[in-house]
Amino acid sequence: MTSQDVILGILMKRSLSGYDIKHLLESVFSYFYNASYGTIYPTLSKMEKDGLITKESVLQEGRPNKNIYTITEEGRKQFRAYMYSPMQANEFKSDGMTRLFFGEFVDPEVIARYLEHGIAGTKETLARLQKMYEDCKDTMSPTQEICILIGIENNESTLRTLGNGLDRLNKLKLEKRLDDHE
Repeated sequence: MTSQDVILGILMKRSLSGYDIKHLLESVFSYFYNASYGTIYPTLSKMEKDGLITKESVLQEGRPNKNIYTITEEGRKQFRAYMYSPMQANEFKSDGMTRLFFGEFVDPEVIARYLEHGIAGTKETLARLQKMYEDCKDTMSPTQEICILIGIENNESTLRTLGNGLDRLNKLKLEKRLDDHE
């Protein structure tokens, strides 16, 4: 999967501006795909050069012109080829998980802060996904609903695991303090 595949998929339903594409990536797709403006605009430019999309400049009063991108028939073919290609393995990168893995090399208080930070961030993500689901569930396709439900369930599971880990760490710290006072 590349940014091109995702953008072509987004444009399959309707023409959009680069800003609108970025907004969708930051909201609807944020749980399972991330792309910055630094990725989106060069990708759009390359896709236009390759004949996969067209760009139309729309004049706006008092604001810069807006570029609207539309998928071409060649772009639709390319997207269908992606959809029928073999599925790639999921990639998962996490700074938090890496730090937890190497947590034995720092003070337990540092790990507790990592876990608390992870809990706060996961609660935020979970609340955002739940709100998105409530706001959009009547207009989602069944496959879109599956994606958001996976996100909700994964975040609920992560929240439980982080909370249990923090409880365990706090218990170990308490036991160590008790042992130190004996």
